[in-house]
Amino acid sequence: MLYDEQDILRSMDKIEYLHLWNEIGRLKQKLITQFADRNTKIISPKNCQSVEMYFNSEKMEKTIERVAEKTPEVGETVSGLLVKKAFTYQIMALDDLHVFSQLSTTNISQRITIAYSGAFGVLKHRLKQIFESVESLPDEESEGRAFGVHERLTVKYELEKHISLHWRSDPISDMVSDSVVALVLNIGREIPKVAVESEEATKTEEENNYKAEKVIHALLVSLFGENGKLVISVDGNVAHLDKQSGNVESENESLKERVRLAFQRIQNAVKPIPLSVS
Repeated sequence: MLYDEQDILRSMDKIEYLHLWNEIGRLKQKLITQFADRNTKIISPKNCQSVEMYFNSEKMEKTIERVAEKTPEVGETVSGLLVKKAFTYQIMALDDLHVFSQLSTTNISQRITIAYSGAFGVLKHRLKQIFESVESLPDEESEGRAFGVHERLTVKYELEKHISLHWRSDPISDMVSDSVVALVLNIGREIPKVAVESEEATKTEEENNYKAEKVIHALLVSLFGENGKLVISVDGNVAHLDKQSGNVESENESLKERVRLAFQRIQNAVKPIPLSVS
């Protein structure tokens, strides 16, 4: 059962305890007097009266050790790990994490072995069609047959028709390794050979070329816009693309190379290397 202020006052009258209310009033007045020089508000809410209090939600982060060695300029980005301890926030370098906290870091090196019976050179060639950086690496154990992909993943030739992938785990390297694994599995997949008459094969090839041409045109339009022809205009610079030969003509070398590379990658996507090639 709830009682309002009047009910309580009538009850206090009956039991002659009004001196309690006087004590509460004196306490409030004493608090107001004691904290008069501060921005303090003393309230005495009635029963069932809601009280709302607002707190400043601003947080301050402190940079320490290596991150704090150089004072950043206005607008400069400060990079580091944000560590919360109790109600304090600190920004520190990765190498300082174990010094100023009870946390530690570790690196995860991953290795996977995949069955692959094809030529190692074919695998390298196909990876070059997808990734810009595929470089040979010296490796005694694999007799020199090893290469790196974007300096994040190493592909090694193993004995008995196997290859192995090695990488240090992080979001980008994991994505690269997934792409390489998918490519290797597709290359090694055995596809039954089906005899197709020459006329039927020619018709299928024409249909595929038409579909590929539509996809290439749509992707180029999404990248550079549409103006009725394969004439690409970017920031006032114009490039002419021959979709049959892939030749690009433009006075701007940067745009020319950009269009050529985009067209090449689109072609590789819509017209992949046949899996039967070894």
